[in-house]
Amino acid sequence: MPRVKRAVIRRKRLQKLFKASKGFFGGRKNLIRTAINAVQKARQYQYRDRRVRKRDFRRLWIVRINAAARQHGLSYSRFIGGLSTAGVEVNRKMLAQIAIEDPQGFSELVAVARG
Repeated sequence: MPRVKRAVIRRKRLQKLFKASKGFFGGRKNLIRTAINAVQKARQYQYRDRRVRKRDFRRLWIVRINAAARQHGLSYSRFIGGLSTAGVEVNRKMLAQIAIEDPQGFSELVAVARG
């Protein structure tokens, strides 16, 4: 049988693994078996959290809009309902930004929502 030499391939694979596990704590960054497990788990979290991040930001925007609307004596649901009946199409990200950076403009939007 011919001899199989895979030193170059193995080194490349391990370099890729250790590059991915760089910054991990303890043996998770430099022991092969634990590094493989740690990188696999990190990639699972990474995949999941790309979706979770979108939910988290939407929740944050809703909290900010609710707080700003309640300062003007209106609940979040009534504010959003009033905007939709008035035909104002501004997404929650922009509403939260307006609430933070331009309180005067947000109060005008509340007036439109009360309409």
